Amino acid sequence: MTFTAVPASAGVYTLGEGPVWDAARQRLLWVDIVAATVYEGRLDAATGRITVTGEHVFDGTVGAVAVASGGELIVAGQSTLISVDTDGSRTELARVLPEGRRSRLNDGAVDPAGRFLIGSLAQDDRHGQEVLARLDGGGLTYLDTDLVLSNGLAWVGDRLYSVDTVPGTIWVRDYDPDTGKTGPRREAFTIGDGMPDGMCADADGNLWIANWGLGRVECRGTGGELIDVVETGAPHTSCPVFAGPGLDVLVITTARTGLDGPGPDDGRLFTARVGVRGLPVPYWNPF
Repeated sequence: MTFTAVPASAGVYTLGEGPVWDAARQRLLWVDIVAATVYEGRLDAATGRITVTGEHVFDGTVGAVAVASGGELIVAGQSTLISVDTDGSRTELARVLPEGRRSRLNDGAVDPAGRFLIGSLAQDDRHGQEVLARLDGGGLTYLDTDLVLSNGLAWVGDRLYSVDTVPGTIWVRDYDPDTGKTGPRREAFTIGDGMPDGMCADADGNLWIANWGLGRVECRGTGGELIDVVETGAPHTSCPVFAGPGLDVLVITTARTGLDGPGPDDGRLFTARVGVRGLPVPYWNPF
C-alpha cells in the first residue's frame, strides 16, 4: 500500500535527522546535523503538527540524540558523545573518533538494555573505514570498523539490524540485550534503488527504512520484501520514528542539503498514519 505523508513542521532543516519519541514527557526530539542543533518539540497527534519547544546548540555537527528515563540527553557531537543534564549542564562521556580523522558521528540509537550505539561517516575519500560503536558502563565497544556510511539501527526480537548506506546493505546479527553479546554480522538484504538511511521497527516486526534519493519511507520485512511505501515528496528523506501516545503516528525527517533548488517542503518534518504501531523507544541508561 502507498501512503502520503504531509508536512508537519513550520521550520525547515538543512539536514534533519534522528527523530526520537520520549513517551514519558510526550516529547519529540530530532537533530539538524549541519546546524549542530538538537530540537525538542510537541506533536499534536490529532493534527500531526509538530511545534518546536526548545533547542540545544553545539559546535561542529550533531549526528544523533537519545533520552534517559529521567530526561537527560546523550548527544553525538562531531566525534564525541556528550550528556546534557536536565539543568542544561554538559559532560563529555567518550571520544568515539580519534582527533584529526576526517569523519563525523552519524545515526545512533539505544538498545533494549539502554546502551547507546552510534555510527560514523567519512568526510574525505576514505572508503570502508567507518565504525559502529556502543557505549555502556564498561566504556566503548566497536562492533564494526569497516563500514562505508553507518546509518539506521533497529532491534527486532533478539536481532540487531543496521544500515550501511552507500552499498545499500542492511546487516543483521544476533544480539543479547542482557549481556550485550553479538553474533556474526551477515547480510539481511540489499536495497538497490535509492539509498537506505534511517530506520525503525514496528510492533509487527517489520522495518521502516527512509530512502534518501527516492523521497519515501519503505516498510520491508526482515527478509527485504517490500510491504508499504510512504511518499513524502521530499527527495532527501532521512529517518522515521513512530510517535504519539499510541505510537501510531509516523514522524519523518527530511533534508535540503545536496538539492539543486530545494522545494518549500524539503527539510521539513512530515507525519503519516500507516495503520500500524511502533515499538517504544528504549531509554538510554547512563550506567
